[in-house]
Parts: sequence; C-alpha cells; structure tokens
Amino acid sequence: MTSQGQSLNSTLDDNCQVNFRGTLLTIDSYLGDQDVERLKFLCRDSIASKNLEKCGSALDIFDYLMAEERLSEEDPSFLAELLYIIKQRVLLRHLRYTKEQVEHWLPGRRKVSLFRNLLYELSEDISSENLKSMIFLLRESIPKVQMTSLSFLAYLEKQDKIDEDNLTLLEDLCKKIVPNLMRKIDKYKREKASQAGAPPVTKETESLHQGEKELFSHSDINQLLGALPEVSWQDEHAQRNGDRATPVSVEMLGASVDTLTSETSTKETAVYRMDRKHRGLCVVVNNHSFTSLSERPGTNKDAECLKRVFQWLGFSVHIYVNVTKGHLEEVLQQFQTHPGHADGDCFVFCVLTHGKFGAVYSSDGELIPIRQIMSHFTAQQCPALAHKPKLFFIQACQGEEIQPSVSIEADAVNPEHVPPSLQDSVPVEADFLLGLATVPGYVSFRHMEEGSWYIQSLYNHLKDLVPRQEDILSILTAVNDDVSRQADKRGKKKQMPQPAFTLRKKVVFPVPQEELLL
Repeated sequence: MTSQGQSLNSTLDDNCQVNFRGTLLTIDSYLGDQDVERLKFLCRDSIASKNLEKCGSALDIFDYLMAEERLSEEDPSFLAELLYIIKQRVLLRHLRYTKEQVEHWLPGRRKVSLFRNLLYELSEDISSENLKSMIFLLRESIPKVQMTSLSFLAYLEKQDKIDEDNLTLLEDLCKKIVPNLMRKIDKYKREKASQAGAPPVTKETESLHQGEKELFSHSDINQLLGALPEVSWQDEHAQRNGDRATPVSVEMLGASVDTLTSETSTKETAVYRMDRKHRGLCVVVNNHSFTSLSERPGTNKDAECLKRVFQWLGFSVHIYVNVTKGHLEEVLQQFQTHPGHADGDCFVFCVLTHGKFGAVYSSDGELIPIRQIMSHFTAQQCPALAHKPKLFFIQACQGEEIQPSVSIEADAVNPEHVPPSLQDSVPVEADFLLGLATVPGYVSFRHMEEGSWYIQSLYNHLKDLVPRQEDILSILTAVNDDVSRQADKRGKKKQMPQPAFTLRKKVVFPVPQEELLL
C-alpha cells in the first residue's frame, strides 16, 4: 500500500474514533451524578477499584472501558447493557440499538454478572427507611458515614461479607427488613445454579417443583403491562374502588409466554411507568396579589415547598407568580405542547389562589373552571401525556368570606354554596388525579406565615412516604387524616381535603437517592 493510502486509512480511523467519542460525549451529557454512581457500581467487575475511585464522570468510565477493550465503536454492546440496566433506555438510540434489540440478545450476551445484577436490583428496592434499619443492625461493623443503598452493598462486598456464593448476611437482612426481596435472591440462586448445570435443593425450589410458578418481579410486571392495551372497564372499576389486581405469573419457553394465570394468593397491582428519561414537568401557579381580591400571605411558603419536594422527586419545576387569565392561557398552551412530555413519566400542575368550588381565580379576578385547566392535557389535546398520570393539586381560597382567628385565613369555597359532585371537574378519560384542599362546600385554611394546612401536609407526607414506596393515593389518604386533625387556635375550624381521580394504576415515585433536608 502506498504511503498516501496508509495516510488516508489513518485519517478515516481517526475520524471514526472522533465520531464515536462524540457519541459518548452526547450520552454523558444526559447522565447525572446518580447515573454515574450506578455505572461505577455495575463496572466493579470490569474496572479496577483504584481506577473506579478516580472516576468523576461517565466519560472517565468510558475511557477505562475502552482501555480495557470492553467498549469500542465496533462493539458498544456493554455500554448498551449498562444503559438498559440503569433505565436510560432512550439513550440506546445513540448506539444504534433499540430497547427490543437489547432485550433480545441480552440473555445470551450478558456481560454484567448475575451477582452484580442482583445487588443492583436489590439496591433499587431498598428504601431509605429500609437502609437505615439495615445499617442499624450492622452498626458496629459499618462506618458512620452517609450511605446510599448502592454504597452500602458495595461496602459489604468490599469487606468480603457477601459474594456471589455467600449471601447469608444479605438474606438475614432482607428477611428481617424487606422480606419481599427474598424473591429476587431466590431467583438469582436458580439462575446461577442453572448456569452451573444443577438446580439448588431448597424449600423454595421444592415448592416450585410441586407446581408453584415463579412470579415476575415488579419491574417485569410493569414492562409486561405497559405493552398491553388499556385495561378493561371491569379492571379500571376495580382499581378505582381500591381492589388489588390479580397477580401475573408466567412460564416461559425461550421468549414465548404460555400463560398469564396465577397460582398463589400473593397480589400485585399495576404501577405507572417511572423509568423514562425524565420524571416530568411540574407547573406551580402561585397567586399572591390580586387586582380586586385580598392578598394571600403564606402562599410563597407553599410554592417554595412544592418546588423543593417535586424537584427532589425528579421533576423540572416551573413557577409562575400572580398569573392573569391571559397569562394562564399562555402557560396552559405552552405546556400542552411542551416537547418534554415525550420523555417524561408524569405531569404535575399546582394552583395556589382564591377560588370557588370547581373554579379558581386569576390574579385579575377572572374565575376559571378547573375542568377547563385540566382539559388542556387530555390524550386528544396532549398526545404525549396519553396513558401517563396527570396530577393536579388545587389550594383554592375564597378570601375573607369567613372571618378566621388572627393567624389563620379561610382558603377555600363559600360554605353556603351547595356544589355539584367534585367528579364533574375531572375529565372523563383515564389517568387524571385532582387533589382539592377541601371537600365541596367547606373552607380550607392557610397560615399567614407557615403556608396552608393542605400544601404543607402534602409536602411533609411526600417527603416521608415516598421513601417507603407508598403510592400517591395512600399518601393523600395520610394527608386527609393529618389535615382533618388540625384546627385553628380556638379549636373550632377544621378541614378535610378530597381527591377525585380516574387513575388506572398506582402512582409510585422512585425513591430519590438524596434525602430531602428541611
């Protein structure tokens, strides 16, 4: 080959290398600190510990993987597997993979070990409360430093307290703190024994041989249900009335599913997906001052709390202050067509203002029906939010219709008005939730410095119960109980919030890695 030809090939190779590194740079731009920690954990078997400790970004990890020849333009499958595991599946397109392609080849080409996968899956299901309990049980052997579930499991592994053949300590912890995680450990044992060619003899496998079928994990069920059509009216009706769905169990031969019946009394309920690229958008309309109505002191405390808690949950929060009717329509149009919905899990819209039953006031004194606000986000008007939960929280106040005690103001509808059903404000179609600060016909209250009873209780219960993996309706039930127990200084004025919803599944927010500080 001539020197000119060699130079041309070298140039082409350099260009390819630059293009691939450009792809990795793009992927890195979408990954946050939590993603980097997850990648570092999943790469513990592929990159030396001393090198992993130096990694401060995904780019550092990519460099080490390429140096170890675990990642290249010709074979980016390991990175595809990592992105799939940490649920950044929308980024697979940058590697020219689809989620379905990865799912197809992953069982036979898996590079992340079964043990590493197990620990990662367990970490995803260990809440902050569970983690505190586990650390408490091992306090004498665990350093007094802040830990995540991942760093906790990594520490146990580093100290040789657990390994792929010794899960005794982990089993003891799970049995005492999170018994349902034993299913994942048992599944790991069966898969590991299958790779070795002989199934383990345990009580669990004996019961399987006697006819009990293995249930899918929560994530398996969610993926399966996500691929099915909308639930039937009977299923939707049952879920609205609090019944739990029949569990899904399957036997698999290759990639085919032979049955969808259950032979155990364990019950699982369908849960909305929460594994897309973004958690979603949260809009807060905070009206403090009005042209013809009284001001709403304390509302800024509510707005700040909503911003903090929904940012903590992963939402991108947008706050609008003293919004006129015209401006509100502009905001509704903007978010009706917002491109961020496509990769989002959920949508939240909060209104803090004066109001009457079924309607809220703009800052220029115009009364706007709640149903009109919510109608902008139906599947027909906003296709990107179809089949996704849409949550609306309304702290609506009537102003000075009722004279409260010194530090409490009335913050709801006219108590002398007898309204129609609250359900009339909710769109007919599925996947909506409307949380009102009060039942129809009664007042809600707002402390002039500390904020409203309802929003403050919502903030505190989201902060406390999301880490316990409670669903949104359970959280709102706790809010109802909390607010109903509160009263003004004279003990005479009380309040009861009320939700109305057409949700088809449970809304369970993933547990944030960071604790929400007061």
